[in-house]
Amino acid sequence: MALPGLLYRIYQRRLTASIPSERVPRHVAVMIDGNRRWARAAGADDVRFGYDAGAAKVPHFLGWCEEVGVRVVTIYMLSADNLRRPPADVDPLLEVIGGLVGELAATGRWRIHPVGARDLLPERIAQVLKDAEETTAAVDGLLVNVAVGYGGRREVADAVRALLHEHADKGTTIEDLAEVLDVEHIAAHLYTKGQPDPDLVIRTSGELRMSDFLLWQSAYSEFFFCEALWPDFRKVDFLRAIRAYAARNRRYGL
Repeated sequence: MALPGLLYRIYQRRLTASIPSERVPRHVAVMIDGNRRWARAAGADDVRFGYDAGAAKVPHFLGWCEEVGVRVVTIYMLSADNLRRPPADVDPLLEVIGGLVGELAATGRWRIHPVGARDLLPERIAQVLKDAEETTAAVDGLLVNVAVGYGGRREVADAVRALLHEHADKGTTIEDLAEVLDVEHIAAHLYTKGQPDPDLVIRTSGELRMSDFLLWQSAYSEFFFCEALWPDFRKVDFLRAIRAYAARNRRYGL
């Protein structure tokens, strides 16, 4: 077993060396898909086994991002649509997410920023997210957006709603707002306001769809789809994604 491990480490170092530091994405978003399928493939009767394995992968992933120089990470943990599933399906995942977010905050290593509709979440989970954000607010480290109860279309609706309330408080009429409204006004009210848009979006498990994730922010993102289920996602898979991004010529719609 020593030789395969050695070869893996050599390949990992070569991948790292092949990525120009100036071509590393500032913001990486990841859709951590495949936990339940991984549990079934492992012969587990309880999908919680897959959720736990997926949660254990997250700190490693954040560490890999730090090593190559990524500054912002967004992790799609739970969609707003998934909250409509039966409690027997959702509750175990919410418990795992609550534990994971608490553990990430407790390290004092990363700045946690929840994104999503907290009003859709059980009170205990919403409180965990709030506490994590408050306790890590002063951390000078990787900014980690945890997307829980998140939906891209709802985010845009929430942004427009907040924009309308802001201008109503100022006494701006709808007609006046319509005359000046542009994309920057909406962007300034998104959950990720003030952050760079994701340069690279990674999705695991072989699925080739966006699933309502960062619809506004990913307009000009590069995408990398990986066959590995999230618990099996390795550092070399991550480095391949970064290398593929670094090799692309970004045109931003031009």
